[in-house]
Amino acid sequence: MEITAKMVKELRDRTNVGMMDCKQALVECQGDMDKAIDFLRQKGLATARKRAGRETRDGLVHAYIHPGSKLGVLIEVNCETDFVAKTDQFQEFVHNLAMHVAASNPLSIDRESVPEAVLAKEKEILKAQALDTGKPASIVDKIVEGRIKKFYEEACLLEQPFVKDPDKTIQDLVNETVAQLGEAIQIRRFVRFQVGEEIESNS
Repeated sequence: MEITAKMVKELRDRTNVGMMDCKQALVECQGDMDKAIDFLRQKGLATARKRAGRETRDGLVHAYIHPGSKLGVLIEVNCETDFVAKTDQFQEFVHNLAMHVAASNPLSIDRESVPEAVLAKEKEILKAQALDTGKPASIVDKIVEGRIKKFYEEACLLEQPFVKDPDKTIQDLVNETVAQLGEAIQIRRFVRFQVGEEIESNS
């Protein structure tokens, strides 16, 4: 199948990946746009894994204030160099993360940073709910395990669907950005401020 410039541009617009990588993905996937998107995501994941061990000593602290000035987010995202931190792409990425935090109100960055007390209480509630429905005690633990997975997907920033593109998670977005910029990236911490609510730091 012939890979046209129009196809390459469409994939570029949908993924923000470089033109040559888009063309290679389309060639590999015989012009199938959806498969090419998956191909690029997998490539981004592989690149992210290779760079995961690198130190991230630079980056940005970014403030986002939602229209109306009753909701705001302060977020720190790290990368390896000041050069990348100053690029428009990295700054847009950090801004998008801050907007997402404002909209989705995650509890933590990842599963490991969910407070033990919160997790224990959630499991206790889910177990009580399962028992109240008359489920046999022998399968309650499996039910709770499945619902905890859903809890993580809703509560952990990296597992949430990206508000601007729900077909990808925040982890997908991080992986794509790592692949594009060629540096390790770490979401270090964030704080979400809302008028009348208590503040909790997520780091």
